Amino acid sequence: MSDTAATVSKESTQKTQVDTETTERFIAEKRFLSQLETGRVVPTLRNLARIAMVFSKDLSYFFEAEPQAMFRIHRRKERVRMPQTGVDSPTYFFESLGYMVPDRHMDPYFAEFIPLGAHQEPKAHMHPGYEFLYVLDGELSLQHGENRCTLEAGDAVYFDSTTAHSYICNGAKSTTALIVTMHQPLPVQSAVPLRPVAAPGVRPMTIPPTAMGLTDRR
Repeated sequence: MSDTAATVSKESTQKTQVDTETTERFIAEKRFLSQLETGRVVPTLRNLARIAMVFSKDLSYFFEAEPQAMFRIHRRKERVRMPQTGVDSPTYFFESLGYMVPDRHMDPYFAEFIPLGAHQEPKAHMHPGYEFLYVLDGELSLQHGENRCTLEAGDAVYFDSTTAHSYICNGAKSTTALIVTMHQPLPVQSAVPLRPVAAPGVRPMTIPPTAMGLTDRR
């Protein structure tokens, strides 16, 4: 009987010690997390790894920048008026409307096209992506490759800007427009391999795409 009581007492003591250690560890970890949340302690990689494991996160979760919603205001008085580049006598001036936005996927501009001078010719240019132009006031002629059109106030055009294009202000007063250039690449047109014609009674041979320099673009 005394042996049984001693065993029970020993097991109870061990359980009490375990419970005490668990409680103390919980209190210590709770105190650590509280200090961590208030910025009073700097966690080690070991601490971060334990926290990541508890919350089923990868360790890289703590090193990724917190995403922030993009919001930038460009005041008119802060914009800079720039002339057409690459020419001695510019035919238009532009102001960037997105210069304060980092890693932007498009470039919006306010543009003013002035009437051509005597013996002055527009200079064509090209750039990657696409371009959108909306005429605010006046009349503008656009040359895009072999295409030519006249745009009036309220008209808009969307075109592939890798094709050479130029602008001409029609009339005696300047034309203003909103231009947006987009950096998105042109869609890749996948080539279709030709199937060889087999002679009668001969099974046609299938040519793998890699042998023809093609890859699966799906």
